[in-house]
Amino acid sequence: MAEKILLVDDDNNILDGYRRSLSREFPMETALGGAQALELATNQGPYAVVVSDMRMPGIDGVQLLSKIKTLSPDTIRVMLTGNTDVETAINAINEGSIFRFLTKPCSKEVMGKTLTAALLQYRLVTAEKQLLEQTLSGSIQVLTEVLSLVNPAAFSRAERARRYIHRIAIAMKLGNPWQYEVAAMMSQLGCVTLAPETIDAVYKGEKLLPSEQAQYDAHPTVAYDLLSKIPRLEPIAWMIEHQNQPVPETAASQTPDMRTGAEILRLILAYEQLIHKGNSRTEAVHTLSRQNPNFSPEFFQALVVLDPNAEEGEIRSCRIDELTPGMIVQQEIRSVDGGLLVSKGQEITPTVISKLKNYHARRAITGTVTVSIPTTTLAFVKGAS
Repeated sequence: MAEKILLVDDDNNILDGYRRSLSREFPMETALGGAQALELATNQGPYAVVVSDMRMPGIDGVQLLSKIKTLSPDTIRVMLTGNTDVETAINAINEGSIFRFLTKPCSKEVMGKTLTAALLQYRLVTAEKQLLEQTLSGSIQVLTEVLSLVNPAAFSRAERARRYIHRIAIAMKLGNPWQYEVAAMMSQLGCVTLAPETIDAVYKGEKLLPSEQAQYDAHPTVAYDLLSKIPRLEPIAWMIEHQNQPVPETAASQTPDMRTGAEILRLILAYEQLIHKGNSRTEAVHTLSRQNPNFSPEFFQALVVLDPNAEEGEIRSCRIDELTPGMIVQQEIRSVDGGLLVSKGQEITPTVISKLKNYHARRAITGTVTVSIPTTTLAFVKGAS
């Protein structure tokens, strides 16, 4: 995607000057005033860099760049003004997180150097974001998959929660959705300290002994202690720590994303538990909305309209050598000695296929598995057959 630059001023002569002197060096667009700039940023953004005049009628530079920051946090923002008042500069920097503050008149050389520096900063920011979203998320997914082999029931629950949250984040148009998915993927990490029998009892709704209940209640804290040691995962660790209770009012110092993530994770896990106990999707949503009347109505609306067919799809019996990544297991798969290998609702991955093939080769499991095939996977399977 082109690294576009948006220059904003209420004087068309100044914008014409920018176009004549800088358009050959930089891919740029111009906006006459804050209102037009905001419309462009909303409909044609995001922009890599936005340079705005300070004194403009209607939406001034501080207001515009603050709104730009909300629309696209990665955009690098530069303020240009003839007003050298220190308080104005401080307000602009504090409210809009300004990268540079330039004064008029600004020469072509100074503006060119500023735009070059701003584009370099944008590349650094987006490169770090790509590292977080792709490299870190991918690594955690590998870790989750390995851990799922240790405790299939717990991590099957985490994977189902991740699939729900993926759709919820899209429906609610949440920024940085990867962090909520990672929180779901790692939400059951602390369960590696629990006996599989304890996890089975919890998911079946059986009453635990006091000592077992205390161990189970502590698993979010165990996960927090592990994940908070990893740089950049502290916010996600905090979400996971609060997955079993409403976010306390004393957590006001946490960011809105962290509070929202913790609440969504808690409600999605509660929703998944209600479904596991036999409630219909509609019943589960109504139960949670009654219990949490102050939470985002958009969340419950998004949960209601989740397409069951996208989750369940066509159900069929497959030989183990016919399994394809993306299928969802619709039965518990246990070895001949009763050990749980794959939990119902767990997504088939290459690692799961290898595990099942190995157990089948030793004749420790039967050769067929009941699975559901989501629409996208079904199209792939039919195309390959």
